[in-house]
Amino acid sequence: MTKIFVFEYLTGGGIDPALAGAASLADLSALIVEGRVMRDALVADLRQLDDVEVSFATSRFENVDPALAHCMAAPGESMTAFVARAAREHDYAWIVAPECDGLLLHLYDAVGAARWLGCAKEAIRVTSSKSATAACLAAKGIATTPAIEPGHAAANAMAHAGRKWVVKPDDGAGGLDTFVFDDFAEACTEYDARAAAARNPVLQEWVDGEPLSLSLICDGKGVELVSINRQRIGLSESTAPGQRASIVEFDGVTVNQIDTASDQGRTLRELAHRVAEAIPGLRGFAGIDVVWHPSRGPVVIEVNPRLTVAYAGLSAALGRNLSAVLLGAHGVRVGEPRETTSAAREFDTHSACGAQP
Repeated sequence: MTKIFVFEYLTGGGIDPALAGAASLADLSALIVEGRVMRDALVADLRQLDDVEVSFATSRFENVDPALAHCMAAPGESMTAFVARAAREHDYAWIVAPECDGLLLHLYDAVGAARWLGCAKEAIRVTSSKSATAACLAAKGIATTPAIEPGHAAANAMAHAGRKWVVKPDDGAGGLDTFVFDDFAEACTEYDARAAAARNPVLQEWVDGEPLSLSLICDGKGVELVSINRQRIGLSESTAPGQRASIVEFDGVTVNQIDTASDQGRTLRELAHRVAEAIPGLRGFAGIDVVWHPSRGPVVIEVNPRLTVAYAGLSAALGRNLSAVLLGAHGVRVGEPRETTSAAREFDTHSACGAQP
């Protein structure tokens, strides 16, 4: 019997909602719902596998079916200590956490390479930084959005006319704290203010086009593009005094939207292989956020070295238990999955989130 521990950072007690400020509570609540959707989908898939015993992390804010094996941090125990302890009690640990502030890297160290189900440490290190990821991909000739040094906005005004600019955390996740500016000088002002406050910003050109995400399975030898998903991303006007910017809002993803065998699918499959070659150590599940520009084609925005919210609908949409395939990508052999009951061909995480209060 293979024992697997699943830890999703937000539902596992990583952040106490009672300590969140009013301004961030709505964002935090939305992320917790997304985290629960990912965790529950992964746990459900693992429970369908023969010879696998799965338990997951929860917190004091959640009521869990006592029939499901779960655990939580002891009072006063740090998250890294809790994850390290729980990992030692299992054969493997499957961690879902944001890259912010080196969190995913810290949890990798807490678990240790021998029990870790996920991308290698160096791949996490590179993809935890949007600027480092862009530099790495650009060096391999992959279209991406390089980080821009603000310099003197006035001197660059003509070169930047007619474009839009995005300022966001270099290690952010989920589209949080991401602003779009029509004016380059204002974007530079926002960047400088964040840098002065040690908020680790990055300034990049905004890419217009269709927002997509690619779901990959990487086994160290090859890459399978399992799904091309459409992201719902909108812009709302900032209400901050004196700030003329739009706020990026992520409203979910609908999986399995473009046939991987189509012309567009073949282009994206080639891109997935090139990204995996450019970033050694992607292993198991990984996601690539892409904007399909009308004339430039696919432009990589970021790479996620972990499970993404798209996973929640993939097993049902594809009619296959992806957890078994992902374990195989790590060399973990388990029994055949029991037959999945859903034949759905697509899944909308917005509706899933609505069903999970």
